[in-house]
Amino acid sequence: MDWFAPIDLYCERTAPGLFNEPFNAASNLAFFAAAIIATRGARRDPQARSDVFLWILIALVAVIGAGSTAFHMFANRWSLVADVAPITAFIYGFFLYAMRRFVGLSRLWSIAATVLFFAASFGFASAVPADALNGSVGYLPAFIGLVGLGAYLFAQKFPAGGWLIAAAAVFLVSLTFRTIDLMVCTCLPSGTHWAWHGLNAVVLFLALTSAIRFGASNRLANAAFRA
Repeated sequence: MDWFAPIDLYCERTAPGLFNEPFNAASNLAFFAAAIIATRGARRDPQARSDVFLWILIALVAVIGAGSTAFHMFANRWSLVADVAPITAFIYGFFLYAMRRFVGLSRLWSIAATVLFFAASFGFASAVPADALNGSVGYLPAFIGLVGLGAYLFAQKFPAGGWLIAAAAVFLVSLTFRTIDLMVCTCLPSGTHWAWHGLNAVVLFLALTSAIRFGASNRLANAAFRA
């Protein structure tokens, strides 16, 4: 496999080159902004400040920004891995966090639920053509998981549920922009993938904020939920 083979997936890219996707590359600043704002929020909360799991998730958002920037500049196989790997890590890391800190499962059952979610997502992705919906179909399990988790927590009157439902609503819009990118090239040369980045930063920020405010390190919130 040639790790430096060029990849052209999005409307904005018209040729190889570091600066051939200026909007797609620059829009990744939104991820860094989300990580910085979440860092400030976590530092202000005494209990969130000591939550190592939360800090890993915040760091992953910054890594997502770096990996995506690398891909939209270098646009080759190694940078594609740098783009996809931290996104995948955040999806399943946050799901594990939610199982443990929001739902209140034991460590073992939280891991088991996350493994099951991963297996179901992988099975779904394997059964659907990879280029369906311009590649966005691979993110549908994450969207479904976010909706399901948010709805469950909302039904249980746990306040993080509303935040996750809001994140799912924004995620749906961002998926739409990702899906239509190649369809709008003739009328919008910059495409719409940059909007996917900006809106996804909002999704991740909402998820992080729910963790900062309602994570299990906040003993009072979780005690009330389990009661």
